[in-house]
Amino acid sequence: MKKTILFGILLSLITMTAGAQELRNSNNSYLGKIESDGTVRNSNNSTIGKIESDGTIRNGNNACIGKIESDGTIRNGNNASIGKVESDGTVRNGNNSTLGKIENDGTVRNSNNSTIGYAKDVPKAKAAAFFFFNFFN
Repeated sequence: MKKTILFGILLSLITMTAGAQELRNSNNSYLGKIESDGTVRNSNNSTIGKIESDGTIRNGNNACIGKIESDGTIRNGNNASIGKVESDGTVRNGNNSTLGKIENDGTVRNSNNSTIGYAKDVPKAKAAAFFFFNFFN
């Protein structure tokens, strides 16, 4: 019985850890994570926001500061379009200028093709909200 309970607790901890999507800078230093429920945490594990299942982006005080639309459009808190993430990972600003790209392997590059971070297993639009549109900085 005790072994079954212990196994259940271990499995729960592994599942919770596996659900988190890490964000790292260009030196591969840990910046934070996006948990499976959308909670965004910084490197100190403090909650700095949340990306809800409908794409609503909230800050650490739970105020709506933007939204990720299903087509990749990124909106600010006033519902104005400030950019878009294309299906290939290209990130554009509101003037359609290329800001960078999020590669399929999670490498985040700026418009000069320099690596600015890593977001392995993070959906591209969520990575863009973090790296290019500074919702959580």
